[in-house]
Amino acid sequence: MHTIIKSAIVAAILPFTVIYLIVAKPDYRIMNGAAHVMMPIADGFGDFITWPLRAGGRFFRKIHDISKLEQENEELRAMLQNELSKNQDCDIAILENQKLAHELDVKRNSNFENIVADVILDNSALNHETFMINRGYSDGIEPGMAVISVENTLVGTIIDAGKDFSRVRALTDSNTNIAVRIAGSEVYGFIHGNGSSNPTIGFFSDPKFQPSTGVKLLTSSISGILPPDIYIGTMLNTSDVDVITPAKVSRVMVLKFNTDQGKYK
Repeated sequence: MHTIIKSAIVAAILPFTVIYLIVAKPDYRIMNGAAHVMMPIADGFGDFITWPLRAGGRFFRKIHDISKLEQENEELRAMLQNELSKNQDCDIAILENQKLAHELDVKRNSNFENIVADVILDNSALNHETFMINRGYSDGIEPGMAVISVENTLVGTIIDAGKDFSRVRALTDSNTNIAVRIAGSEVYGFIHGNGSSNPTIGFFSDPKFQPSTGVKLLTSSISGILPPDIYIGTMLNTSDVDVITPAKVSRVMVLKFNTDQGKYK
């Protein structure tokens, strides 16, 4: 305590002494000697006085850093939870797809390559409904190939292919005419687009067959145009079919297979 008091007294007196020497007797040797004595004391005294401020500054910086880390952790937890949720949804969709394929007698076209594409333009007009995708002949796409949704449901067929884009005829287009098969049977028919959101179907292989609500349709290879057993949709009544329209998809897959003027091989 005695030392602290002495230091405080010296620190209080020295500034006045130096000012006096500078004004009354500007002797630089004395000034330099006084400076050597005064500066360490002043620095120590200044450090002592400002220590609470510096400590407080460090404390608040640490609080800010901790708060920022907590916020980042919350964001990372939310992102992780979102990804886990997506992964769970994908697992559920895969299981449902497998179950549906088993129920519908759908055979996976594992021998064909799938090219993922984004829908870039919907060209709906009157009784015609086509749309554009961002993949073309540079990706190996040719007219006649099937376009399916990510759930493995038929959306349409390629009718034109540019270098980096292709035009797809939707199932609802009035020029659509695709051979189909009733799931779980050997009853065949054709699905026709009519410009509305629900194409119609007519059967010919079994005149005694009576279509009804809930009957599921698959592609048939009897016309030689598309691979068999791609899921198309479900009958809403005795003639109308519930299918995927271009407005319901933003991403599709092109099912690549060897074509010869649109004929499936």
